[in-house]
Amino acid sequence: MPPAGSFQAASSVLPVGTPPGGPAPAGTVDRWSATVQQGWDIAGNANGGYLLAIAARAMGASLGRTDPITVTAHYLSPGKPGPVTVEVEVAKQGRMFGTATATLASAERPLLRVIGTFGTLGGTPTAELVDVEPAAMPPPDRCIPIEPTDTFPPPFMGRVELRLHPEDAAFSLGTPSGRPLMRGWFRLRHDEPVDTIALLCAADAFPPTVFNANLPVAWTPTVELTAHVRARPEPGWLRCRFATHFVTGGFLEEDGEIWDESGRLVAQSRQLALLPRT
Repeated sequence: MPPAGSFQAASSVLPVGTPPGGPAPAGTVDRWSATVQQGWDIAGNANGGYLLAIAARAMGASLGRTDPITVTAHYLSPGKPGPVTVEVEVAKQGRMFGTATATLASAERPLLRVIGTFGTLGGTPTAELVDVEPAAMPPPDRCIPIEPTDTFPPPFMGRVELRLHPEDAAFSLGTPSGRPLMRGWFRLRHDEPVDTIALLCAADAFPPTVFNANLPVAWTPTVELTAHVRARPEPGWLRCRFATHFVTGGFLEEDGEIWDESGRLVAQSRQLALLPRT
């Protein structure tokens, strides 16, 4: 059993009915139960990456695959603390990968729908080409810790540990940098290891980039989030960079890069978010 209060416990799932007997074949529909835990929220609504992690736990369990390779979630309704179900339909079981769709729902309504391909990461790559360096940042002890308060930041920040680049943390003092950019360090509290499911949470853990853009916006609701997981992270801090280049048509994108302490790219993300109407 994962420790109470841990990310693994907060994102755990249980089978509804007979537990699956190994990887489910294509066409199988499994049902899982979970609980959206208190404290993983932003203004009363569960963090989107955390909800995606719950759905991904169920999908990986149905597929019998350890790691999400690519997942795309469309957000339908805000998630409140309480019981939820995840219905997983296995679309394909291949030699290397399995693919499934999932719907995470409360008793009242569906909250998100996900399609994902899962496999087992590891081994030696046949070739590599990386022409982008990890974001240049001071070490974690010289960055700005984000701790929860009664107003800002939200309770979710007490469940993870964020240290923001000093230039990008200035928005909290009313002096945004003018660039829609968020850089910083991420890890789970109490030295809990970050698995590939937790990378999905990390992809949605930072304050919105537009907080630094000198625009009259607050929280930006997620419409869709896609994450690509490249490798299992080494223990320690994750170096993260999220940037926006287009705020137009009532939407914005956030492109993310997540690197582990060995300097290896472990995940990428792209999120489409809505600009609330004034």
